[in-house]
Amino acid sequence: MISNLLRVAALFYAVGLAMAMSDVVKADDDIRVMTFNIRYGTANDGENHWDKRKEFLLETIKAYGPDLLGTQETVGFQRDYLAEHLPEFGVLGVGRDDGKEKGEMMALYYKNDRFTKLDEGHFWLSESPQTAGSKSWDSSLPRMATWVKLRDQKQPSTPPILFLNTHFDHRGPQARLESAKLIREQLGVLGKGCTLIVTGDFNSGEGSPPYKALFAEADGQQSPVIDCYRKVHPERAKDEGTATAFKASQTGGSRIDWIGCSRDWQVVEAKINRTEREGRTPSDHFPVEVVLKR
Repeated sequence: MISNLLRVAALFYAVGLAMAMSDVVKADDDIRVMTFNIRYGTANDGENHWDKRKEFLLETIKAYGPDLLGTQETVGFQRDYLAEHLPEFGVLGVGRDDGKEKGEMMALYYKNDRFTKLDEGHFWLSESPQTAGSKSWDSSLPRMATWVKLRDQKQPSTPPILFLNTHFDHRGPQARLESAKLIREQLGVLGKGCTLIVTGDFNSGEGSPPYKALFAEADGQQSPVIDCYRKVHPERAKDEGTATAFKASQTGGSRIDWIGCSRDWQVVEAKINRTEREGRTPSDHFPVEVVLKR
């Protein structure tokens, strides 16, 4: 009797181990994506100044372990701080004011041991997208997008990934709408033959004109991307706000930080990271995270 029970137990253990190993193999092909407005480091933020929270912010990123990371409001020394302490990542980011080092960056990071870079570039959210520092409509500041095309070394036979990171204007409603239209257009051009991932701070809530311009059907055509968070969480909730003012309790308001992906991805997980210490957050935005599978 005892020997039979031992055999059954051994069988269940073997099956469980095989299933766990199978799950690990599948998870190994997943891509973890994070979007994070890290708050520009020259802001007069007192107790929340960059120098007092940069290690906390870095630890928050490392704890999630993204394969792809899109940051916003990133000035040069912040880009370089993260690059120094995340040496396993390739980094791309230029200043929005001159296309070099001046102004905030839409810096993005990608795991070097996971991806091979095929191409890279930037464009400005304006009527002259190839002109560095340009702005149009009612935009208060130059705004831009940074992108990279990547070959997934774990799935080299699959289409390359176009990973695009952006930040919309905080004041101009027309600029935000036109920026969303431009992003959608550029995804069709730059993303031809690619699978798509978009990260950003869009300064717009769900259901707003920019949100619809990016994600809704237009002229009878599906959008090239879907809202990953809403795919996983179909019902809207009251605690989906992503702008924190450095207060962990501030979970209301709009979800203005989005991750989008093309429909050839399976969205395995999507969440708003509520990491805090003594009621304070590592930035004035919560990071948003998704896990994608092909």
